[in-house]
Amino acid sequence: MPRRTRIHLSGLPLHIVQRGHNRDACFFGEDDYLAYRHWLGEALKSTGVRLHSHVLMTNHVHLLLTPLSPETVARMVISLARRYVQHINRTYRRTGTLWDGRYKSSVVEADSYLLLCQRHIELNPVRAGMVADPAHYRWSSYRATAWDSLIRC
Repeated sequence: MPRRTRIHLSGLPLHIVQRGHNRDACFFGEDDYLAYRHWLGEALKSTGVRLHSHVLMTNHVHLLLTPLSPETVARMVISLARRYVQHINRTYRRTGTLWDGRYKSSVVEADSYLLLCQRHIELNPVRAGMVADPAHYRWSSYRATAWDSLIRC
């Protein structure tokens, strides 16, 4: 069965999800989260993709982003994933894949859904029972976006 073509359009936000293989962990320690976020920042700068929110869970990643051009999304996500897998394999002396197949992407068409999607992403650690308050989860954009929202009010 052929792969379904992804829809990536300039200026339309996307919800990206990348899961650990067999839903296994893809982050094992604090240094892993820091490395992923660092390389995510580099990838965003080099591609011009705008990141609205993110959460790094133990076994998957959510990114809400808007590309300036359609081809930048795949290039950014794939290069980030490869770099991160190399780090994990080198650090933990392992081989093989870390991610479960291709990343998933969904177009976020309506402005109202953008906010719902952002809320869904940033409340992920609460729903998973990891924290009671999303502000207590360190590997999320919640604190930055919540603070920005308070400043704008």
